Amino acid sequence: MLSVLDIFRIGIGPSSSHTVGPMRIARTFVRALAKSGKLERTARVAVELQGSLALTGVGHGTVDASILGLMGFAPDKTCPDEAGAALAAVREERRLALGGNREIAFDPAAEIDLAGHIIPELHPNGMKLTAFDAAGEVLSERTYYSTGGGFVASEAQLTRKPKDDRINTGTPVPHDFGSAEELLAACAETGLSIADLILANEDAFRPRDTTLAGIDRVAQAMDQCIDRGLTQRGILPGGLKVARRAPDLWDKLSANPQSNEREQLFDWLNCFAMAVNEENAAGGRVVTAPTNGAAGIIPAVIRFYCVTADESPCRDSRRTFLLTAGAIGLLYKQRASISGAEMGCQGEVGVACSMAAGGLAALWGASPVQVASAAEIGMEHNLGLTCDPVGGLVQVPCIERNAIGAVKAVNAARLALHRTGAESLVTLDQVIETMRQTGLDMSNKYKETSQGGLAVNVIEC
Repeated sequence: MLSVLDIFRIGIGPSSSHTVGPMRIARTFVRALAKSGKLERTARVAVELQGSLALTGVGHGTVDASILGLMGFAPDKTCPDEAGAALAAVREERRLALGGNREIAFDPAAEIDLAGHIIPELHPNGMKLTAFDAAGEVLSERTYYSTGGGFVASEAQLTRKPKDDRINTGTPVPHDFGSAEELLAACAETGLSIADLILANEDAFRPRDTTLAGIDRVAQAMDQCIDRGLTQRGILPGGLKVARRAPDLWDKLSANPQSNEREQLFDWLNCFAMAVNEENAAGGRVVTAPTNGAAGIIPAVIRFYCVTADESPCRDSRRTFLLTAGAIGLLYKQRASISGAEMGCQGEVGVACSMAAGGLAALWGASPVQVASAAEIGMEHNLGLTCDPVGGLVQVPCIERNAIGAVKAVNAARLALHRTGAESLVTLDQVIETMRQTGLDMSNKYKETSQGGLAVNVIEC
C-alpha cells in the first residue's frame, strides 16, 4: 500500500537503498526481538550484507547504517552529527546498545560480513540478521531486502503474490488505478487533474490537512538541503577527493545581475541539483525523490520554478508539483522498480527525471495526457542508464548526473506541452515496461556493484 508520502521520505545520505533501507531493516529486526521477548536474552548480533549491499556497502554507508539501525536510529529523525559520534563510540568501545537499551559486545569488523559473492534471487540487496544468546544458540534469524527508495521487504513479502495490479490493494481509494492508462481514464472521467485525483486518494490514508502538512514538510526539507549544500565547502568523504562545487557556482550566479535570465537556466539547475547531491554524498539529510542517488533533480526544478513573482517559495505550486510527481513515482514503484541494484541508474535518475518532467508540466498547465507524455519523454531518453559509481561512492558520476537529469526534465516538460495525445507514439506504460525489461537484461556489472563501466575504468586516488 503506497502513498506519495512513501515515495518522498526524509532520511540521510548517501543512499536510500544502501543507507536508509538497511537502517530501517536493522531497527525492525531489533524491535521484533523486543516484541518477541528475546531482546534481553540476546548476547550477540551478526549481520550479513549480500549482493550490492556488500559490493558497494562501504562507500554507500551500509555498514554504518546497519550499526545505527541496531542502536535504534531512525533515518527520518537521525542527526548526522549525533550518528557520527555514536558510530565512533561503537568502534572505540566495541560495544553497542541494541535499540538503545540492551548493551552487547559488538565489533563491526567481525559481526558485519560483506558477502558480495551471494546474489539473492529475490532482490540483489539482501540483508540477513541473526541474534544469538550467551550460549551461542540462535534466537532469531531473518532475511530482508532493501528494494530501493528506502522501501524494505521481508522474504515472505517478496514471495507473496499480489492480489491484483492496483497501486493500493488494502485501503479502498476513490480512484483506484494500476497503470498510467487507468490513471488518465480516471482523470478524464472525473475531470480532475492528476494532483487533485491523488490528493483525493490520499484522503483514504489520513486527514487531508495531515497530507498537505506532509507535502509541505517534504518541500521544506528539500529547500533546507539545497540551502545547506550552497554553503558547505571542502572535500567530500570517501577518498576520491571530490570537491564541493555548488557553493562557488552559487556565488557566481548570485553576483551576476543577469543570473535570472533564461540563458542562465542550466547554471541554476546545475547549482541546485549539485548542492543536494553533494549533501547526500556527505551523509547529510535529504529527501528520497524517489531515491537518494537521484535526490537532486526534483528539488532543483522545484526551487527554480515553484516560486512567486518575488522569487519566494510558492506553497500551492509545490503541492501540485509533488503530488503529480508522486503519482508518476507510484507507477514506477508498482510496475517496475526504483532500485539501482535492479534497474541501473535508469531506475533512479531516469525515474526522477520522469517524475520532475511530469510535475513541471502540470505546473505549466498541461493536461493529464500531456503530463504523462512529459513523464514518458523524461524516461525515454534515460533508458539503459547504468549505475557504475566510482569507488562505490555516490559521487562520480552521480552528482553531475543529477544536474543533467534536472535539465532533461525541463526540456521533456517543454516538449510535452507541444504535443497532443495523438502525437505520442510511446505511452508512459510502455516506457515503464521497457525500463523494467532493460533493467532485467542489463549485466549486473552495471547495476550498483562497481564492477563495470566508469567504476573500473577510472583510476582511483
